[in-house]
Amino acid sequence: MDHHVPVNNPRLPGLRRRGFLAAAGGAAGLGALALAGCSGSRLSTGDDSEGGRPRRGGRLRAAFAGGGASETLDPHLASLFADVARAKALFDKLADYGPDLAARPRLAAAWQPNAALDRWRVSLRRAAFHDGRPVTARDVLYSYRRIADPKKAFRARASLEPIDLKASRAVDARTVEFVLKRPTAEFPNVLAAFGAYIVPEGAGDFDRAPVGSGPFRFVSFTPGTSAVFRRNDAYWDGSPHLDELEFVVANEESARTNALLGGQVEYAHELNPATARAHEDQGQITVVRLRNSAMQAFAMKTDRPPFDDRRVREAFFLIADRKELVDGALSGAGEVGNDLFGKGYEYYAGGLPQRTPDLDRARRLLKQAGAEGLRVTLDTSPVASGFTEAAAIFRDQAAGAGVRVEVRTGSKDSYWTDILDSGTLCCYRSGAMPIESHISQRLLTDSSTNATHWRHRDFDALYRQAQSTRDKKDRAAVYARMQRRLYAEGGFLVWGFADWILGTARNVRGVEREAPANSLDWARFDKVWLA
Repeated sequence: MDHHVPVNNPRLPGLRRRGFLAAAGGAAGLGALALAGCSGSRLSTGDDSEGGRPRRGGRLRAAFAGGGASETLDPHLASLFADVARAKALFDKLADYGPDLAARPRLAAAWQPNAALDRWRVSLRRAAFHDGRPVTARDVLYSYRRIADPKKAFRARASLEPIDLKASRAVDARTVEFVLKRPTAEFPNVLAAFGAYIVPEGAGDFDRAPVGSGPFRFVSFTPGTSAVFRRNDAYWDGSPHLDELEFVVANEESARTNALLGGQVEYAHELNPATARAHEDQGQITVVRLRNSAMQAFAMKTDRPPFDDRRVREAFFLIADRKELVDGALSGAGEVGNDLFGKGYEYYAGGLPQRTPDLDRARRLLKQAGAEGLRVTLDTSPVASGFTEAAAIFRDQAAGAGVRVEVRTGSKDSYWTDILDSGTLCCYRSGAMPIESHISQRLLTDSSTNATHWRHRDFDALYRQAQSTRDKKDRAAVYARMQRRLYAEGGFLVWGFADWILGTARNVRGVEREAPANSLDWARFDKVWLA
């Protein structure tokens, strides 16, 4: 698999083993003008009594899975977790996602829509690139127009689709007026889109001496091996504590773990649950679990038998023993789902009753649907951890309701393409993104990654209504209505949410514990220090 395919490519809707997450679109509150900065959620790893106040100095070495010799520091091409962590160190976006996946201002100091929600004025904060030039409205428009180039495969291109970039303009040096193609209440999340980094006007070669406005400055880069950055003392959000930050590539999880245990690195990204359990209480390293980082689901095709009958879909909701799936497929490193995406995120419909197994009712529903003795094929693949285990567990659960599930294991290389339109039932996962983005990418009639083939014009109309609703409370009510419908008869059987697991040396402090992977405070190395 090409690990540099842009992540909003419909072939890769999931969070790949070495990969990053697909996302587009937006979903933050309209936000008044002067919005507060980053989240104030719980920080730090290790024993705080040892850490004290942040200490300046030192080099932190962070191990990530990489992409080989084809790696790049072009922030608009970032698709691996390693790419994005490096881009975040060197560059900034206008906004980014808080722990609840709502947009938080970054280079944007404020944003304000017109009454129709189809023009937004964005004011820039005073920030400078590493060469001393101020970040201006022209840089913003250059960056977005570069991303939107139809000849390129830049990952944020689909996310910026609502913007009419020909009509958008620089009002003055620090004000951009974005003209939109339609009302977009959640426009701040377009600004926060994955990969929508601001680069200097005219910039094009990022691998020799990239210039950004981020917390670290470029020192050196060897694709597939290492990148070294130095503290930017002039950073608008405060100088980092570390003197230097080095990204080290270690593709195998065992290599990252051993490097951490052996003292060759201080931060290891993406550990598996068995490793976390083995080392959690041993005192050598600190294990950090980022909750609600990846949705785990089975996707039912709602446009074909047997799942074109909503009674069959409801029966499958009632067959799933979610706790058994989390314990077995995720080794307990997660929490149960309730057939909706985005647990804990802004707009999540948390008040719906938690589903539990009810095999008697499932059998009755199948009988009503004329689907007694049902046989169905469940597509899975080792493309993501836990997929093959989840398929085997669900096969056994379904047998209790008289359903015979045949598990079919597909190719890792073509799985995401294969399951988009073929088959009837498959294993599915997604990393963090706003609930609005999940809806716009996957649940509208013309969505490019609509794996459940959920196509309902009245549902599309509710989405448009939400996007043209200025009042946040009223907008939340529309999203709640959409989620109640999905809960009752949608195609995603969301059985769990997996933790994303990191490991750090005992002397590392300031690592955010409440931020799902892909959000602002994930991999915020400017806030980390060595005790």
